[in-house]
Amino acid sequence: MKRIALLSILFAFVLSTAAFAIGGNVKWFSLKDGTAKAKAERKPMIVDFFYGKGCPRCEKLEKFIYSDPKIVKKINDDFVPIFIDLTKPLSKEEVDLGNTYDYKNDCLMLFLDYDMNILKDPSGKKMCFVDHIEPDIFIGYLDTMKAQMKK
Repeated sequence: MKRIALLSILFAFVLSTAAFAIGGNVKWFSLKDGTAKAKAERKPMIVDFFYGKGCPRCEKLEKFIYSDPKIVKKINDDFVPIFIDLTKPLSKEEVDLGNTYDYKNDCLMLFLDYDMNILKDPSGKKMCFVDHIEPDIFIGYLDTMKAQMKK
């Protein structure tokens, strides 16, 4: 009986971490764990409300952004990446965050500081995306956001 309980717990753990396996070697965090880490380390966050297979935006991000070793290194070194799986029920905190930025239950990527404020580019435009981003442009955004956090 103990063996069945242990196997059930192990199986549940594997299923719960499977969503965080997307994107090559990006080290994804849940919203709760990621916000705590970002605050402790004073790092900006990349929050991706993600559908996955069947979503052209998500598939392109996975193929061209989250699988690019140069981008993965920048994300893991300079940001706290947070993955919100839109194929599963969302927590109240995830729903509230999405609603704050008008995500309408759809894909969205946010760049936030460690206090959960949206980061803006030098022209004042909010850094949030509902569409695919080309790798070179994405690297530029990463560099811009990292520089802003040092100010």
